[in-house]
Amino acid sequence: MKGLITRTISGFMIVLLTIAITIKGGMSLSYFTMALSILGLREFYNAMNEIKIEPIKYIGYLSCIGILLNPLEIKWAHLRLIFFIAMVVISFIRLFFKKDITPVDILITFLGILYIPFLLRHIIYLDGNIYIWLIYINAWGTDTFAYIFGTLFGKNKLCPRISPNKTIEGSLGGIFGAVLLSLGFARYFSLSHLWKLVLLAITGGIIAQLGDLTASRIKRVTGIKDFGFIMPGHGGILDRFDSILFTAPFVYYYTSFFLL
Repeated sequence: MKGLITRTISGFMIVLLTIAITIKGGMSLSYFTMALSILGLREFYNAMNEIKIEPIKYIGYLSCIGILLNPLEIKWAHLRLIFFIAMVVISFIRLFFKKDITPVDILITFLGILYIPFLLRHIIYLDGNIYIWLIYINAWGTDTFAYIFGTLFGKNKLCPRISPNKTIEGSLGGIFGAVLLSLGFARYFSLSHLWKLVLLAITGGIIAQLGDLTASRIKRVTGIKDFGFIMPGHGGILDRFDSILFTAPFVYYYTSFFLL
């Protein structure tokens, strides 16, 4: 019971903080997203250390700053430029300073950059747009309802080799929760195109769970229980924002193509 109370309070505080900063928007949202990215990337790199992979951490952290504080939208050409500069820096370091950097270390360095700051940046793309809230509704709504339905009705395992506690009933409940909350959101703000929002919620609920399972798979491979301990009852930043990593780009591109 004490653990549940701690988890609830901790979760409520981070949700409240996220809502407040999202409402404020602007540079506050950019700095917040950058902080999440650096902390999350640190957790990811530390997890890789458990399996003897040594990412070049400061390259990743500097990339977080460049990606998230760039006033321009990062298009593919910009991303290639960032990777080119990073490759030059890494090659220089490998040649003259640290010769034991392996290709796997370099690969994981870039994978972490793509996995965390690049995906989280899509939150900023929707800054000031009402549809930004669908990122949180689909991610955390799915997580919450999946937990409730899984606890009450869960019998059939979803992916026992990756996450033994997740059930099919919980998964379906999570998608139901995303749809229910999205309809409530649409009604409150008098939004039209309900069928598009329902489709977004169904797909978003699935994608949110893929984000969760991806993080669970990383933890399983690296042999860790949680990514960190910064959030009592939840673990690390990635333990709480894993589903948002996937829902943020999905909601951005879906709304850009079908709702805006």
